[in-house]
Formats: sequence, C-alpha cells, structure tokens
Amino acid sequence: MASTDKTQEHLHILMVSLSAQGHINPLLRLGKTLLARGLHVTLATTELVYHRIFKSSTAHAADTVPTSITTNGIQIIFFSDGFGKSPNKDTYDTYMELIGKFGPVNVSNIIKNHFLNTSKKLACIINNPFVPWVADVAASYNIPCACLWIQPCALYAIYYRFYNSLNEFPTLENPSMSVNLPGLPLLQPQDLPSFVLPSNPFGSMPKVLAEMLQHMKKLKWVLANSFYELEKEVIDSMGELCPITTVGPLVPPSLLGEDENEDVGIEMWKPQDSCMEWLTHQPPSSVIYVSFGSLIVFTAKQLESIAKALKNSNKPFLWVIKNKEGEEPVPLPEGFVEESKEQGMVVPWCPQTKVLSHPAIACFLTHCGWNSMLEAITTGTPMIAWPQWTDQPTNAKLISDVFRVGVRLTPGSDGFVATEEVERAFEQVFAAEELKRNPSELKRAAREAVAHGGSSDRNIQSFVDEIISGKLDG
Repeated sequence: MASTDKTQEHLHILMVSLSAQGHINPLLRLGKTLLARGLHVTLATTELVYHRIFKSSTAHAADTVPTSITTNGIQIIFFSDGFGKSPNKDTYDTYMELIGKFGPVNVSNIIKNHFLNTSKKLACIINNPFVPWVADVAASYNIPCACLWIQPCALYAIYYRFYNSLNEFPTLENPSMSVNLPGLPLLQPQDLPSFVLPSNPFGSMPKVLAEMLQHMKKLKWVLANSFYELEKEVIDSMGELCPITTVGPLVPPSLLGEDENEDVGIEMWKPQDSCMEWLTHQPPSSVIYVSFGSLIVFTAKQLESIAKALKNSNKPFLWVIKNKEGEEPVPLPEGFVEESKEQGMVVPWCPQTKVLSHPAIACFLTHCGWNSMLEAITTGTPMIAWPQWTDQPTNAKLISDVFRVGVRLTPGSDGFVATEEVERAFEQVFAAEELKRNPSELKRAAREAVAHGGSSDRNIQSFVDEIISGKLDG
C-alpha cells in the first residue's frame, strides 16, 4: 500500500527500545510493516545490542560501535546507556536509573544529528512502556509520540486503573482482596501482576510504569502487540478511558503462514538447532516442550520436581534450561540426562518459534512471558502456565480462564510446585479436547487479524494514514 506521494518518501519513524530481545523484536516487526507501507524506519537501542548481535558481521574494531547499521531496510542507531557492554554487574534498579539519566540526552542527540536540518521529516517516535522518558524527548521537539504496549491489553487496563487510582486493589491492610475490573474475570491476588501488590519488592519498574500511565496525554497513540479478537472485552472497556489499538500479533511471519525469511527479529543467544533434527523423529503431538525464558533460574529442588514429572510422563520432552551468564548452572538431578536420553533432550537454548511450529509438539510448559504466549497462540499450541513475576500471573489467568488454551499450575504455600502437580497438568492438557480446539481457533483468528482487511491490518493502515496526513503533529 505504499503511496507514490513524494512527501511520503521522507517521512521517518524513530523507534526506541532497551536492549531486551522481547522489547526489540515487536518493534522491529511493527517497523517492517510500516516500512512496507512506504515509511522510513529507524530503531534506536543501546550499544549492548551491537556487541551481542552485529559486531561479528561488521568490519569495525572490537571496541568501536558504529554510528548506525542497516538490517532488512531498518536503520539501527546505537546509544550509550551508561553501562557499556556489561549491564549485569549492577542491579536492575540502578540500570533503570542510569538509562533514565543517559537515555534522554542520547536520544535527543540522535534526533539532532540524524533528522534535524536534513530532508528527513521525523513524523513520529514510538517508545514502549519501559522507556517512558522518550515521550518527553519527543514533546521537546514537538514530535508526536506513540507507545507500543508489549504486554496483553489486559495488563494495560490493570496498570492504567491502578496507577490512576480508578479501582481498589489489595493493600497492606487488606492484602487478600479480590479485584473486579471491566472486561476481565474476578482477579484474586495471585492473578495480579506483582508490581501492583503491596508486597512488591521491585523499586524501579513500578516507577517507570507509573510515569507512563499517569501521563498518557503525552502519547498520541497506544498500540498493542495483541489482536482485537483475542482481547475484545478488555479493549472495549478502555475505549472511553484511554483507547488501546491492536496491531499484532507481532510474531515471526512463519507463525502466520508467511515466508520465514521475511523476519526481522534478533536472537540475543545462539540457539541449538540439533533439537530440530530430534523433533523430526518424534510422533505428532507427542512432545512436551519446557522453557522458562532467559531470566528465570529454579532451585535444584524445583528442577528435580520438574525432572521427575517429565520422566514419569512417559512422553518425549524438550527442556530448555538457560543459565545466567557468569554464574554456575544449577545442577539437574544426578543421572537424569543419561537415564532419560532415549525419552527427551535438554538444551541451553533453542529456536523457539521453529519448535512451537513443529507438528511433534503437544504442549508448552511456560513462564507466561507475553512473546512466548503469542508464539504459542499463533501456532495453536496448548500451554501449561507456571508464572513467576511481573505480568506473568495475569497472563496465566488469561491462559486458563479467558483464552482457555491451557491449564495453570498451583504451587504450595511456599511457592514450590510438587511433582504430582506437574504430572496432573500434563495429564489434563493431553486429555482435554477443549485444549486442542480453542488453540486452533485462536491460531486462525490471529492469521485473520494480520491478513489484508483484518482488524490489526486496518489499525496499522489507519495509523500510517494519520502520519501521512499530518494529523499526528504534536
């Protein structure tokens, strides 16, 4: 749908993100869609991404970061976050404080150096909830700002109502109260994101979310990595408060029945492809896929519980265990890998989207990160929810009670999940016909949403049309 209007040739979109893979990839995929509609797209992210992803493919000296590189038609500009190549040495709170200090200055310099006094018209800046200060930078240049919300719309509704004090939530005096919000089922404390609970131990993240959600007037658009048919009730519930517009699912094209070579996503860790060959030898819909993302590390006792459940299931399994960089891995039970080598495979990382697309996969035991959930939804894969923190408890509630595409594990009072509980979930997800039918229906709905004339396709085009017409001027 690219326009032949000469003015459109110089319209640019600047996207800004932290160096997290789950933050960058949805933006890149949205950027590629905007690129296909005639806009120019630039992503600004931290120097860590260059060192992790692009350094080996460029001719620059080992410690020299280029001003920019171009990949798949999208220009990527790197800026300093104050940490350089080693952001893991300090706490997350310290990191968020530092990037809140360095980020605005460096993004402002990007605007001055790459867009001002050039033929490029910077028509819009797109941030995400974790770099809210971008909206202030955009306002200082009178450039309209949009936010790409990278969690479910349900979380947007919860956070918006919480940080603007529109509804009652658990307090120190009443920590067990349930929460009744429009468009959502009754939420118990265990269904709420950890940042809204009175016991929340995280200092920086609630401040970041509060900064954005209390100042939504700084944003012209709130775009969501979701699709309308998936979250219709909660999206409609926000219509009069602060609308959110779906433009997803922003997943690899191969998951939507399109060319897998068209993806612009990045991988921060090298996947082990040997598991794909192993999967080809497994029966259809037989394999339990287990992955808890890149951040979660279980205790040896909890790993033993999972290992026993997998072994007792008598089902083939693929288990991804990602160890934290610079730390000793938590050991699996002695002899487990050797004893189960005919039944399953344990790998440090895998090409998840290829795995979920494989016909051998029967279900996905997941920590309920939103990107992983969307990948499971678009492949029609039933899920077993094992949430840990942030948005994951609410995502687990969505899996079991709203989308009805899986079951949720119930931990004990100490947070430990017993072997028997994991076994129960395996049995339930293999037996329930609903958990085969519902994922298949949502897979179809996701493809229809992004297809020509679908709900997300129309929303993206409306966004592009406003940019082209100049209605987004700040």
